[in-house]
Amino acid sequence: MRPLDDVRVLDFSTLLPGPFASLMMAEAGAHVVKVERPVRGDEMRSYEPKIGDDSVNFALLNAGKKSIAIDLKAPDSIARLRPLIKEADVVIEQFRPGVMDRLGLGYEAMKAINPKIIYCAVTGWGQNGPKAMIAAHDLNYLAESGILGLSADRTGAPIIPPVLIADLAAGAYPAMTNVLLALRKRDRTGEGSYLDISMGDNLLGLAYWGLGNGFAANDWPGGSDALVTGGSPRYQIYRTADNRYLAAAPIEDKFWDNFCTAIALPADMRSPDADWNTAIEAVGAIIASKTSTEWMSIFEGKDVCCSIVASLKDAVADPHVKARRLLDRKIAVDGRTIPAIPVPVSSIFRSAEQASPPSLGADTEAILSK
Repeated sequence: MRPLDDVRVLDFSTLLPGPFASLMMAEAGAHVVKVERPVRGDEMRSYEPKIGDDSVNFALLNAGKKSIAIDLKAPDSIARLRPLIKEADVVIEQFRPGVMDRLGLGYEAMKAINPKIIYCAVTGWGQNGPKAMIAAHDLNYLAESGILGLSADRTGAPIIPPVLIADLAAGAYPAMTNVLLALRKRDRTGEGSYLDISMGDNLLGLAYWGLGNGFAANDWPGGSDALVTGGSPRYQIYRTADNRYLAAAPIEDKFWDNFCTAIALPADMRSPDADWNTAIEAVGAIIASKTSTEWMSIFEGKDVCCSIVASLKDAVADPHVKARRLLDRKIAVDGRTIPAIPVPVSSIFRSAEQASPPSLGADTEAILSK
């Protein structure tokens, strides 16, 4: 028994936020039907590299789901979808505000068919407000939420994050969380819900410490000038003698003391009163004097909160990843298998079986002809 075994999800979303949310639901047992446009389907199918006919991105994000292909603008589309809407527990969509209403598939229209439906709309800026209709992507949400301004190099230039923070941390995860909350509410009241998930809104909470500094002390942080943005020697990236990088995060005094002793940092640079930039330069010079291997040998067995920056390829080969069995689950595509995404759904809720992504419209006839 998986916790969402009895939950049916009708997913109109594409690309990343919605599909990742419904993937987590599928991993927990939900029956997810992906609604795609004919011929092209989800834009993610066309991305590179490919595994089988579609992109590996699509395969990873949509394993275990079913796919129907239907033209939502066709005169009979609502009639054909009506039985699915009637039995659905959750609907996910990420069109701009108003699009689903114009198609006759907005919340009020679906609620008239199924009063208990939980309708989750994922957008960049929410359903109302001055930015609601503005086109944007992850980098834009990060830029306008102030997050990107907190991520800068020593020159002050913002750095492009390597992961899609808005789509995942501010889109998919809040969507999943609120769907679960809405299901719990429905269990108690019998009522459905409309969920307005705004990636722009949800990003603000990720900068909680900066908001606190600003609101409480009018000390609004910029890039590279605060404790966790590179302004402190206690939370910094240092180059080693072999041109690798040491991620040092000995923030608390006990870790800082251990770190300073291990690298033999002069006493005046250890003091809380030391100028941060001067201390960063002093620590940097010491770290640059030895190789990454030498430093990890020196740090071994000591609580110093230091790591050598790994490549993604190195990270997946880490013995800890193997011990935690993070990549044990597989997806199968055209006779090939690759590790499934290690989604944040506990292993006790997931099936051990291999899953496969659906080919475009593979389940149209079986599902819509009922």
